[in-house]
Amino acid sequence: MSKVYKFCQSCGFPLKKDKKGGGTEKDGSISKKYCSMCFADGKFLTPPEVDTARKMQKFCIQEIKKDGIDGIFAWLASRSIPKLERWRS
Repeated sequence: MSKVYKFCQSCGFPLKKDKKGGGTEKDGSISKKYCSMCFADGKFLTPPEVDTARKMQKFCIQEIKKDGIDGIFAWLASRSIPKLERWRS
């Protein structure tokens, strides 16, 4: 049985809140691991220079703030990123 993820394993966004139901794999199926903001057609959508958990945290904080959300909330929302599968080495 495959693992069920509650949060995107790239950014930590709650998968059940993803308006598109999740990212998409190469074959067009819905990703069980990544959200639609991070993953499409089997590829990550983040800029190529975002290649570490710390850079992903900074990137997510900037993106969350663009939506008019408070910086403290953005920081809290990004705290779990280093623990996510994509960033564990």
